[in-house]
Amino acid sequence: MKNLHVPLSEELHAALMHTAKASGESATSLARQAIEEVLWQREQAKIRAELKAYALAVAGTIDDFDPDIEAAGLEVWQAEE
Repeated sequence: MKNLHVPLSEELHAALMHTAKASGESATSLARQAIEEVLWQREQAKIRAELKAYALAVAGTIDDFDPDIEAAGLEVWQAEE
């Protein structure tokens, strides 16, 4: 495991220590969780942006239309009528 030195403002440090004491977790554990959460959220945002770009790029093209899936959907829809 690697270590990282992160200078914190007085307010942020106080809030971290207060939360650590109240939760019974270490400040290090809480900081690690916060970093993991931010990195996860950024990765999810990147994936969403890539999916959106792909969807916009293929909208209206043959890649946007799968005849087999469309036919299956029509069969189900017609059977429900």
